[in-house]
Amino acid sequence: MSLLDCFCTSRTQVESLRPEKQSETSTHQNLVDEPTLSLLPPSTRASEVICSTNVSHYELQVEIGRGFDNLTSVHLARHTPTGTLVTVKITNLENCTEERLKALQKAVILSHFFRHPNITTYWTVFTVGSWLWVISPFMAYGSASQLLRTYFPEGMSETLIRNILFGAVRGLNYLHQNGCIHRSIKASHILISGDGLVTLSGLSHLHSLVKHGQKHRAVYDFPQFSTSVQPWLSPELLRQDLHGYNVKSDIYSVGITACELASGQVPFQDMHRTQMLLQKLKGPPYSPLDISIFPQSESRMKNSRSGVDSGIGESVHVSSGTRTVNSDRLQTPPSKTFSPAFLSLVQLCLQQDPEKR
Repeated sequence: MSLLDCFCTSRTQVESLRPEKQSETSTHQNLVDEPTLSLLPPSTRASEVICSTNVSHYELQVEIGRGFDNLTSVHLARHTPTGTLVTVKITNLENCTEERLKALQKAVILSHFFRHPNITTYWTVFTVGSWLWVISPFMAYGSASQLLRTYFPEGMSETLIRNILFGAVRGLNYLHQNGCIHRSIKASHILISGDGLVTLSGLSHLHSLVKHGQKHRAVYDFPQFSTSVQPWLSPELLRQDLHGYNVKSDIYSVGITACELASGQVPFQDMHRTQMLLQKLKGPPYSPLDISIFPQSESRMKNSRSGVDSGIGESVHVSSGTRTVNSDRLQTPPSKTFSPAFLSLVQLCLQQDPEKR
């Protein structure tokens, strides 16, 4: 498939192959119990899809960010025929190396074939001269890292972290069930829509465990452009030895991302790259966040049960496997306290031994 090819994808609900269990005893239980989801293209619902490849149909409003190592500009735009707000990613292909082009192609193709409400959808992809245009749904809250910078410079509350990670982990579990390792889980690759839908992006780093029709237990490929994602990468991936790594590598990245969301800072960001590498490979399990145990006092429990606003105005809704977070009143948490369950989750994710995660 060429990058010059255009395709349109629909954003429809994914039907599971078997009934989903409703129990939510723990995040790990959700990882085990989630059903395999179909890769077959769903039926198109025209009201939810924008397939126009006419560049004049998109009115760029403002640049809202940059990505792909600053090679891609991200814009808020309006699809003028329908008035729908969309996200437009524009990349000058002439500035991309062969490796970058392959990474772009991978992200485009995978977005076309993957179908899950918690995986970012590309509606339309086309070229204008040497420029690649990618049209996707507008995510009003942007990425989780943008939320940190704008509203939570000192970190999010545990409630908000839980609901953001819930959506991200569901998308990640879908990738794992289909034999793929994401290899770039971090706050900037977790997107949140205006109604609170959480989706996972960053598919250009993804690697498949399936080769020549067979699923392997481990892979040995080192991701291209890994410097920018090193703080989130697992020890076994960085080690590059004969043991290789598998989907457990992403679980380590989830733990680092949880710390990132809780502290408002990227773990290891003040460390020299070599020092960080040695710390991950040889040092004791590193705790990027000084987590205080959530006090289980009677007064705190009463506040929780009485529905006192946690500071984020959360409204949790579970429907067809998707949890949404309505954050109309975003505020910095009044105190940095976290429950034993959160501490346990982080500790499990950051275990040196992948089999203990």
